[in-house]
Amino acid sequence: MAHIDYFFATISPYTYLCGVRPAEIANAHDATITYRPVDLMSVFSRTGGQPVPERHPSRQDYRLQDLHRRSVLLGLPLNVKPAHFPTNPAPSSYAIIAAQAAGGGRMAALVANLTAACWAQDRDIADDDVIRDCLQAADFDPKLADSGLLAGAEEYHRNTEEAVRLGVFGAPFFITDTDQRFWGEDRLDDLEAHLAGRV
Repeated sequence: MAHIDYFFATISPYTYLCGVRPAEIANAHDATITYRPVDLMSVFSRTGGQPVPERHPSRQDYRLQDLHRRSVLLGLPLNVKPAHFPTNPAPSSYAIIAAQAAGGGRMAALVANLTAACWAQDRDIADDDVIRDCLQAADFDPKLADSGLLAGAEEYHRNTEEAVRLGVFGAPFFITDTDQRFWGEDRLDDLEAHLAGRV
C-alpha cells in the first residue's frame, strides 16, 4: 500500500485550494496519508523562500492572478486578501495533530474546514472558537482544541524539521514512500498519475 506524507500550512491558500482532493486521490489508489502541518515561515527561511510581503512585486502580482484563476477553475470561493492573514497557524496545526492522534473523525474535512475558514470565510484560525467549530464539523471532539498542546507543539516542530530534511520548500507538498515529490495544488494530477503508475 502506497503512503503519502502531506506537508502543508493552515495559512496557505494553495493548501485551501486542495480541498479534500488529496484524500480522494489516496482513497482511489488504496494509499494512506499522514497529515503533517509545518511552520511554513521556518521552511521558507531555511530553503530560500520568502514570506509574501518580502517578494518582488511581480511575484506578488502573479500570485494574486494565479490564486484567482485556480479558485475559479476549482469552483472554490477565495478572498485573496482575507481579513485574518497573516495569523498564527500554530493553534490550528496543533488541533490537526491532536485530531490525527485521536482518530474517529474526517482528517481531510478538518484541513479543508480550517483553511476555508481563513481563505473563504474571513475567520481567524488562531481563534479557539473557530478551531472548535472546524473540529466539530469534521466529526472530531471540539475539546481537542484545548488538549495536547505540548505534544502538538513538539510534533509541529518535528514535522517542520522533517520537511526541511526531506526537501520540502513550500506548501502544499506531497512525498510518497518512494520519495516522489509533488509541490503545489496544481501537481495533484501528477500525484494521481504516479499512484496510478502512469508516470
